Amino acid sequence: MSTQRTPRRIELEAVARRLFAARGYHATSMEDLAQALGMRRGSLYTHISAKEELLLATVERGADAFQSALAEALEGAPPSAPTRLSRALRAHLGVVAAEPDAAACFLWEWRHLGEPDRSRAIELRDGYERRVRELFAVGVAEGAFRADLDVTFASMSFLSMGNWAATWYRPDGPLSPDEVADRFYSVLLAGVAASSP
Repeated sequence: MSTQRTPRRIELEAVARRLFAARGYHATSMEDLAQALGMRRGSLYTHISAKEELLLATVERGADAFQSALAEALEGAPPSAPTRLSRALRAHLGVVAAEPDAAACFLWEWRHLGEPDRSRAIELRDGYERRVRELFAVGVAEGAFRADLDVTFASMSFLSMGNWAATWYRPDGPLSPDEVADRFYSVLLAGVAASSP
């Protein structure tokens, strides 16, 4: 089986992302994937070795989208910790809006991976969560956030708000991704900001 990402392989990954996000990994059969592409099921194996290969590709795409968006948001960012937090939330919601299928698979469907792919997915998830924790840890060190802030809990709050939005955010809704992020930011900052002297 070739691992070359041919146009057909790329199309197959896109269909897999959509179906896995909509139905769930286990509820999506190889026959479903084949029908969505107008192919015979057996023909899929000229592009992949197993369905799980598509799930890993989808999880990796989601991880890359979140990591790249965060890196771009923080590149050259002003030194203010609250500003970095705001930009990070906007980046996270931007991925939820622009890559909803990959985001959903990265956030939830990775649990269906077997080893060693599952460990790879956990490594990607933990790497992103570590960067979010650093936002709060640096803010505490700079004195912008409360000295007694539970950094782990604060980062979990960030991720809980941002990740849950993937279940309800709709591009045709009343708020843009940035507006949703800014509302989350207002709520989050109220709990983490250091008191004014």
